[in-house]
Amino acid sequence: MSKMIETDKTARQIWDDWKAAPKIPSRGIGSRVALLNIDLQRRYTDTATFPSAYEADPKQLDYVNQLARAVRALDMPVIWTYVAYLPSGEDAGWWSKRTDTPMSLQRVGHDSPQAELDARLDVDRARDLILHKRMASAFFETHLPSWLNWHKIDTVIVTGGATSGCVRGSVVDAMSHGYQVIVPEETVADREAWAHYASLYDIAFKYGDVTPVADVLAALAARGTK
Repeated sequence: MSKMIETDKTARQIWDDWKAAPKIPSRGIGSRVALLNIDLQRRYTDTATFPSAYEADPKQLDYVNQLARAVRALDMPVIWTYVAYLPSGEDAGWWSKRTDTPMSLQRVGHDSPQAELDARLDVDRARDLILHKRMASAFFETHLPSWLNWHKIDTVIVTGGATSGCVRGSVVDAMSHGYQVIVPEETVADREAWAHYASLYDIAFKYGDVTPVADVLAALAARGTK
């Protein structure tokens, strides 16, 4: 039996090595695209207010807005997810048993400021789907699969946070449902750097493309000129 591969490199170094010499060819972008923005709510983006928020690329939300406008220009769907629970927190399931503090996830109600989508986001509430979810994956017990099927989507672009949690869970499920997956690197973030870079590596190796956001925007722009 072969041993587990060990290394003295950091997760960031491993990720940088991958980018310099990818072992898997790019899967590319299909003909029908959806933009899936994971939990860009104040609980995770408002670092000035909530200790649960984490730093991201300074232009993360601007990049997400650019992607949203580009996808809408192609008359394709944009989805924004948020996580929130009943006042009792009972619909959080086992997540409600991890911690019991004022900032515990199960205490985020639908009317909580923590559940609000960040005001800096370009959300078109007349066109975009705002999707409530309870667990990590945006696909778990939501109508997202039928929404994507209705729009004949074959490629899902995933942004948001956390890279190692809800982004990763949604990416795995998107791939499992048969979608090509693209993660624009600058548009995802996590609380801990090692978890972020390790997850980018795993996503690129196993589940989808991790691509510079400029390349994704260029591909969408090119699609619009055809």
